[in-house]
Amino acid sequence: MTELPWWWEAAMRALWMLLLWISAAQAQVASLPAMRAGQVSVSGLSSGAYMAVQFEIAFSRTVVGAGVIAGGPYFCSQGSVLTATTSCSCTNELLTCHVHAGGTHVNDLIAITDWFAASQTIDPTSALANHRVWMFSGSADSVVPQPVMNDLKTYYRHYISASHISYQRTINAEHAMPTDSYGNSCLTLGTPYINNCNVDAAGELLNWIYGPLSARNSGPLNGRFIAFDQSEFISLPTWHGMADFGYLYVPPSCDSTGGQGCKLHVVFHGCLQNTDAIGTAFVRHAGYNAWADFNRMMILYPQASATFANPNACWDWFAYDDSRYAQKSGRQMAAVKRMVDRLTGLTPP
Repeated sequence: MTELPWWWEAAMRALWMLLLWISAAQAQVASLPAMRAGQVSVSGLSSGAYMAVQFEIAFSRTVVGAGVIAGGPYFCSQGSVLTATTSCSCTNELLTCHVHAGGTHVNDLIAITDWFAASQTIDPTSALANHRVWMFSGSADSVVPQPVMNDLKTYYRHYISASHISYQRTINAEHAMPTDSYGNSCLTLGTPYINNCNVDAAGELLNWIYGPLSARNSGPLNGRFIAFDQSEFISLPTWHGMADFGYLYVPPSCDSTGGQGCKLHVVFHGCLQNTDAIGTAFVRHAGYNAWADFNRMMILYPQASATFANPNACWDWFAYDDSRYAQKSGRQMAAVKRMVDRLTGLTPP
């Protein structure tokens, strides 16, 4: 019998260890549990902010409010990556940024919104009237400058009264998720795009939407993280800019009741904040979980992923995967809505 070379045995051992690791990793990914939460709201940063806005507008009868950090008006890109990177943000490395006051053409976007609503591809705009919206724009934001956020406020004011909108825009902050305890310095532009600006954005937006809330947990978290299979909600997720798994944070008060009487807040991370880029830093340190612990609130963190057309793992707000990206039938939009339905008891597991 011929003796196998040493490198063959080493290769087989390495392959076996890899298969064991993959098996263990898959075993830790569960199905999203069926719960009975209510009072659904959304928030996000950057592309996640755009996703939060379009989810709120499209599903306005499901959502009660939104937190928008460095985002812009609904359908801002109008399906054009050029518009997205030069008029709705300053992210085009080759072309000059054209962001300026009124540059997103808010009146056109309102007309498109109303047309979508009339065609029933999004919920009626009348459902927006009672929403509560919290907005944050750093005065030093070089990626989504303040004129874009100012246009967002103009857009919202067409549908929502001024008393239901809070707009924070005086903090000298760069493009990142603002916290009061974690991250880079406030004027840093770089990974993981979480900055310590002495601003608890997660807490402020949750208190604006739902408040007043009980104080956040200042100690170790009490709840648990569930990594769940996103392919239950969209076929071949990585083909469509979504990761294989997402995260849910559940405090004990919601775990023990199946979510009955709990709120559900959906958080969309920004570009380059997916798990391949920064691990679970956003899920664990964006600031939401500590508020969830003492306020009967579950936090859903859907996860985007990089594709050839979307190398920075942004959410689809410029039609890189789907021309219906901002409507209820958009692939990513429908996938997240199915997650929400699972957690609010509208669909069986």
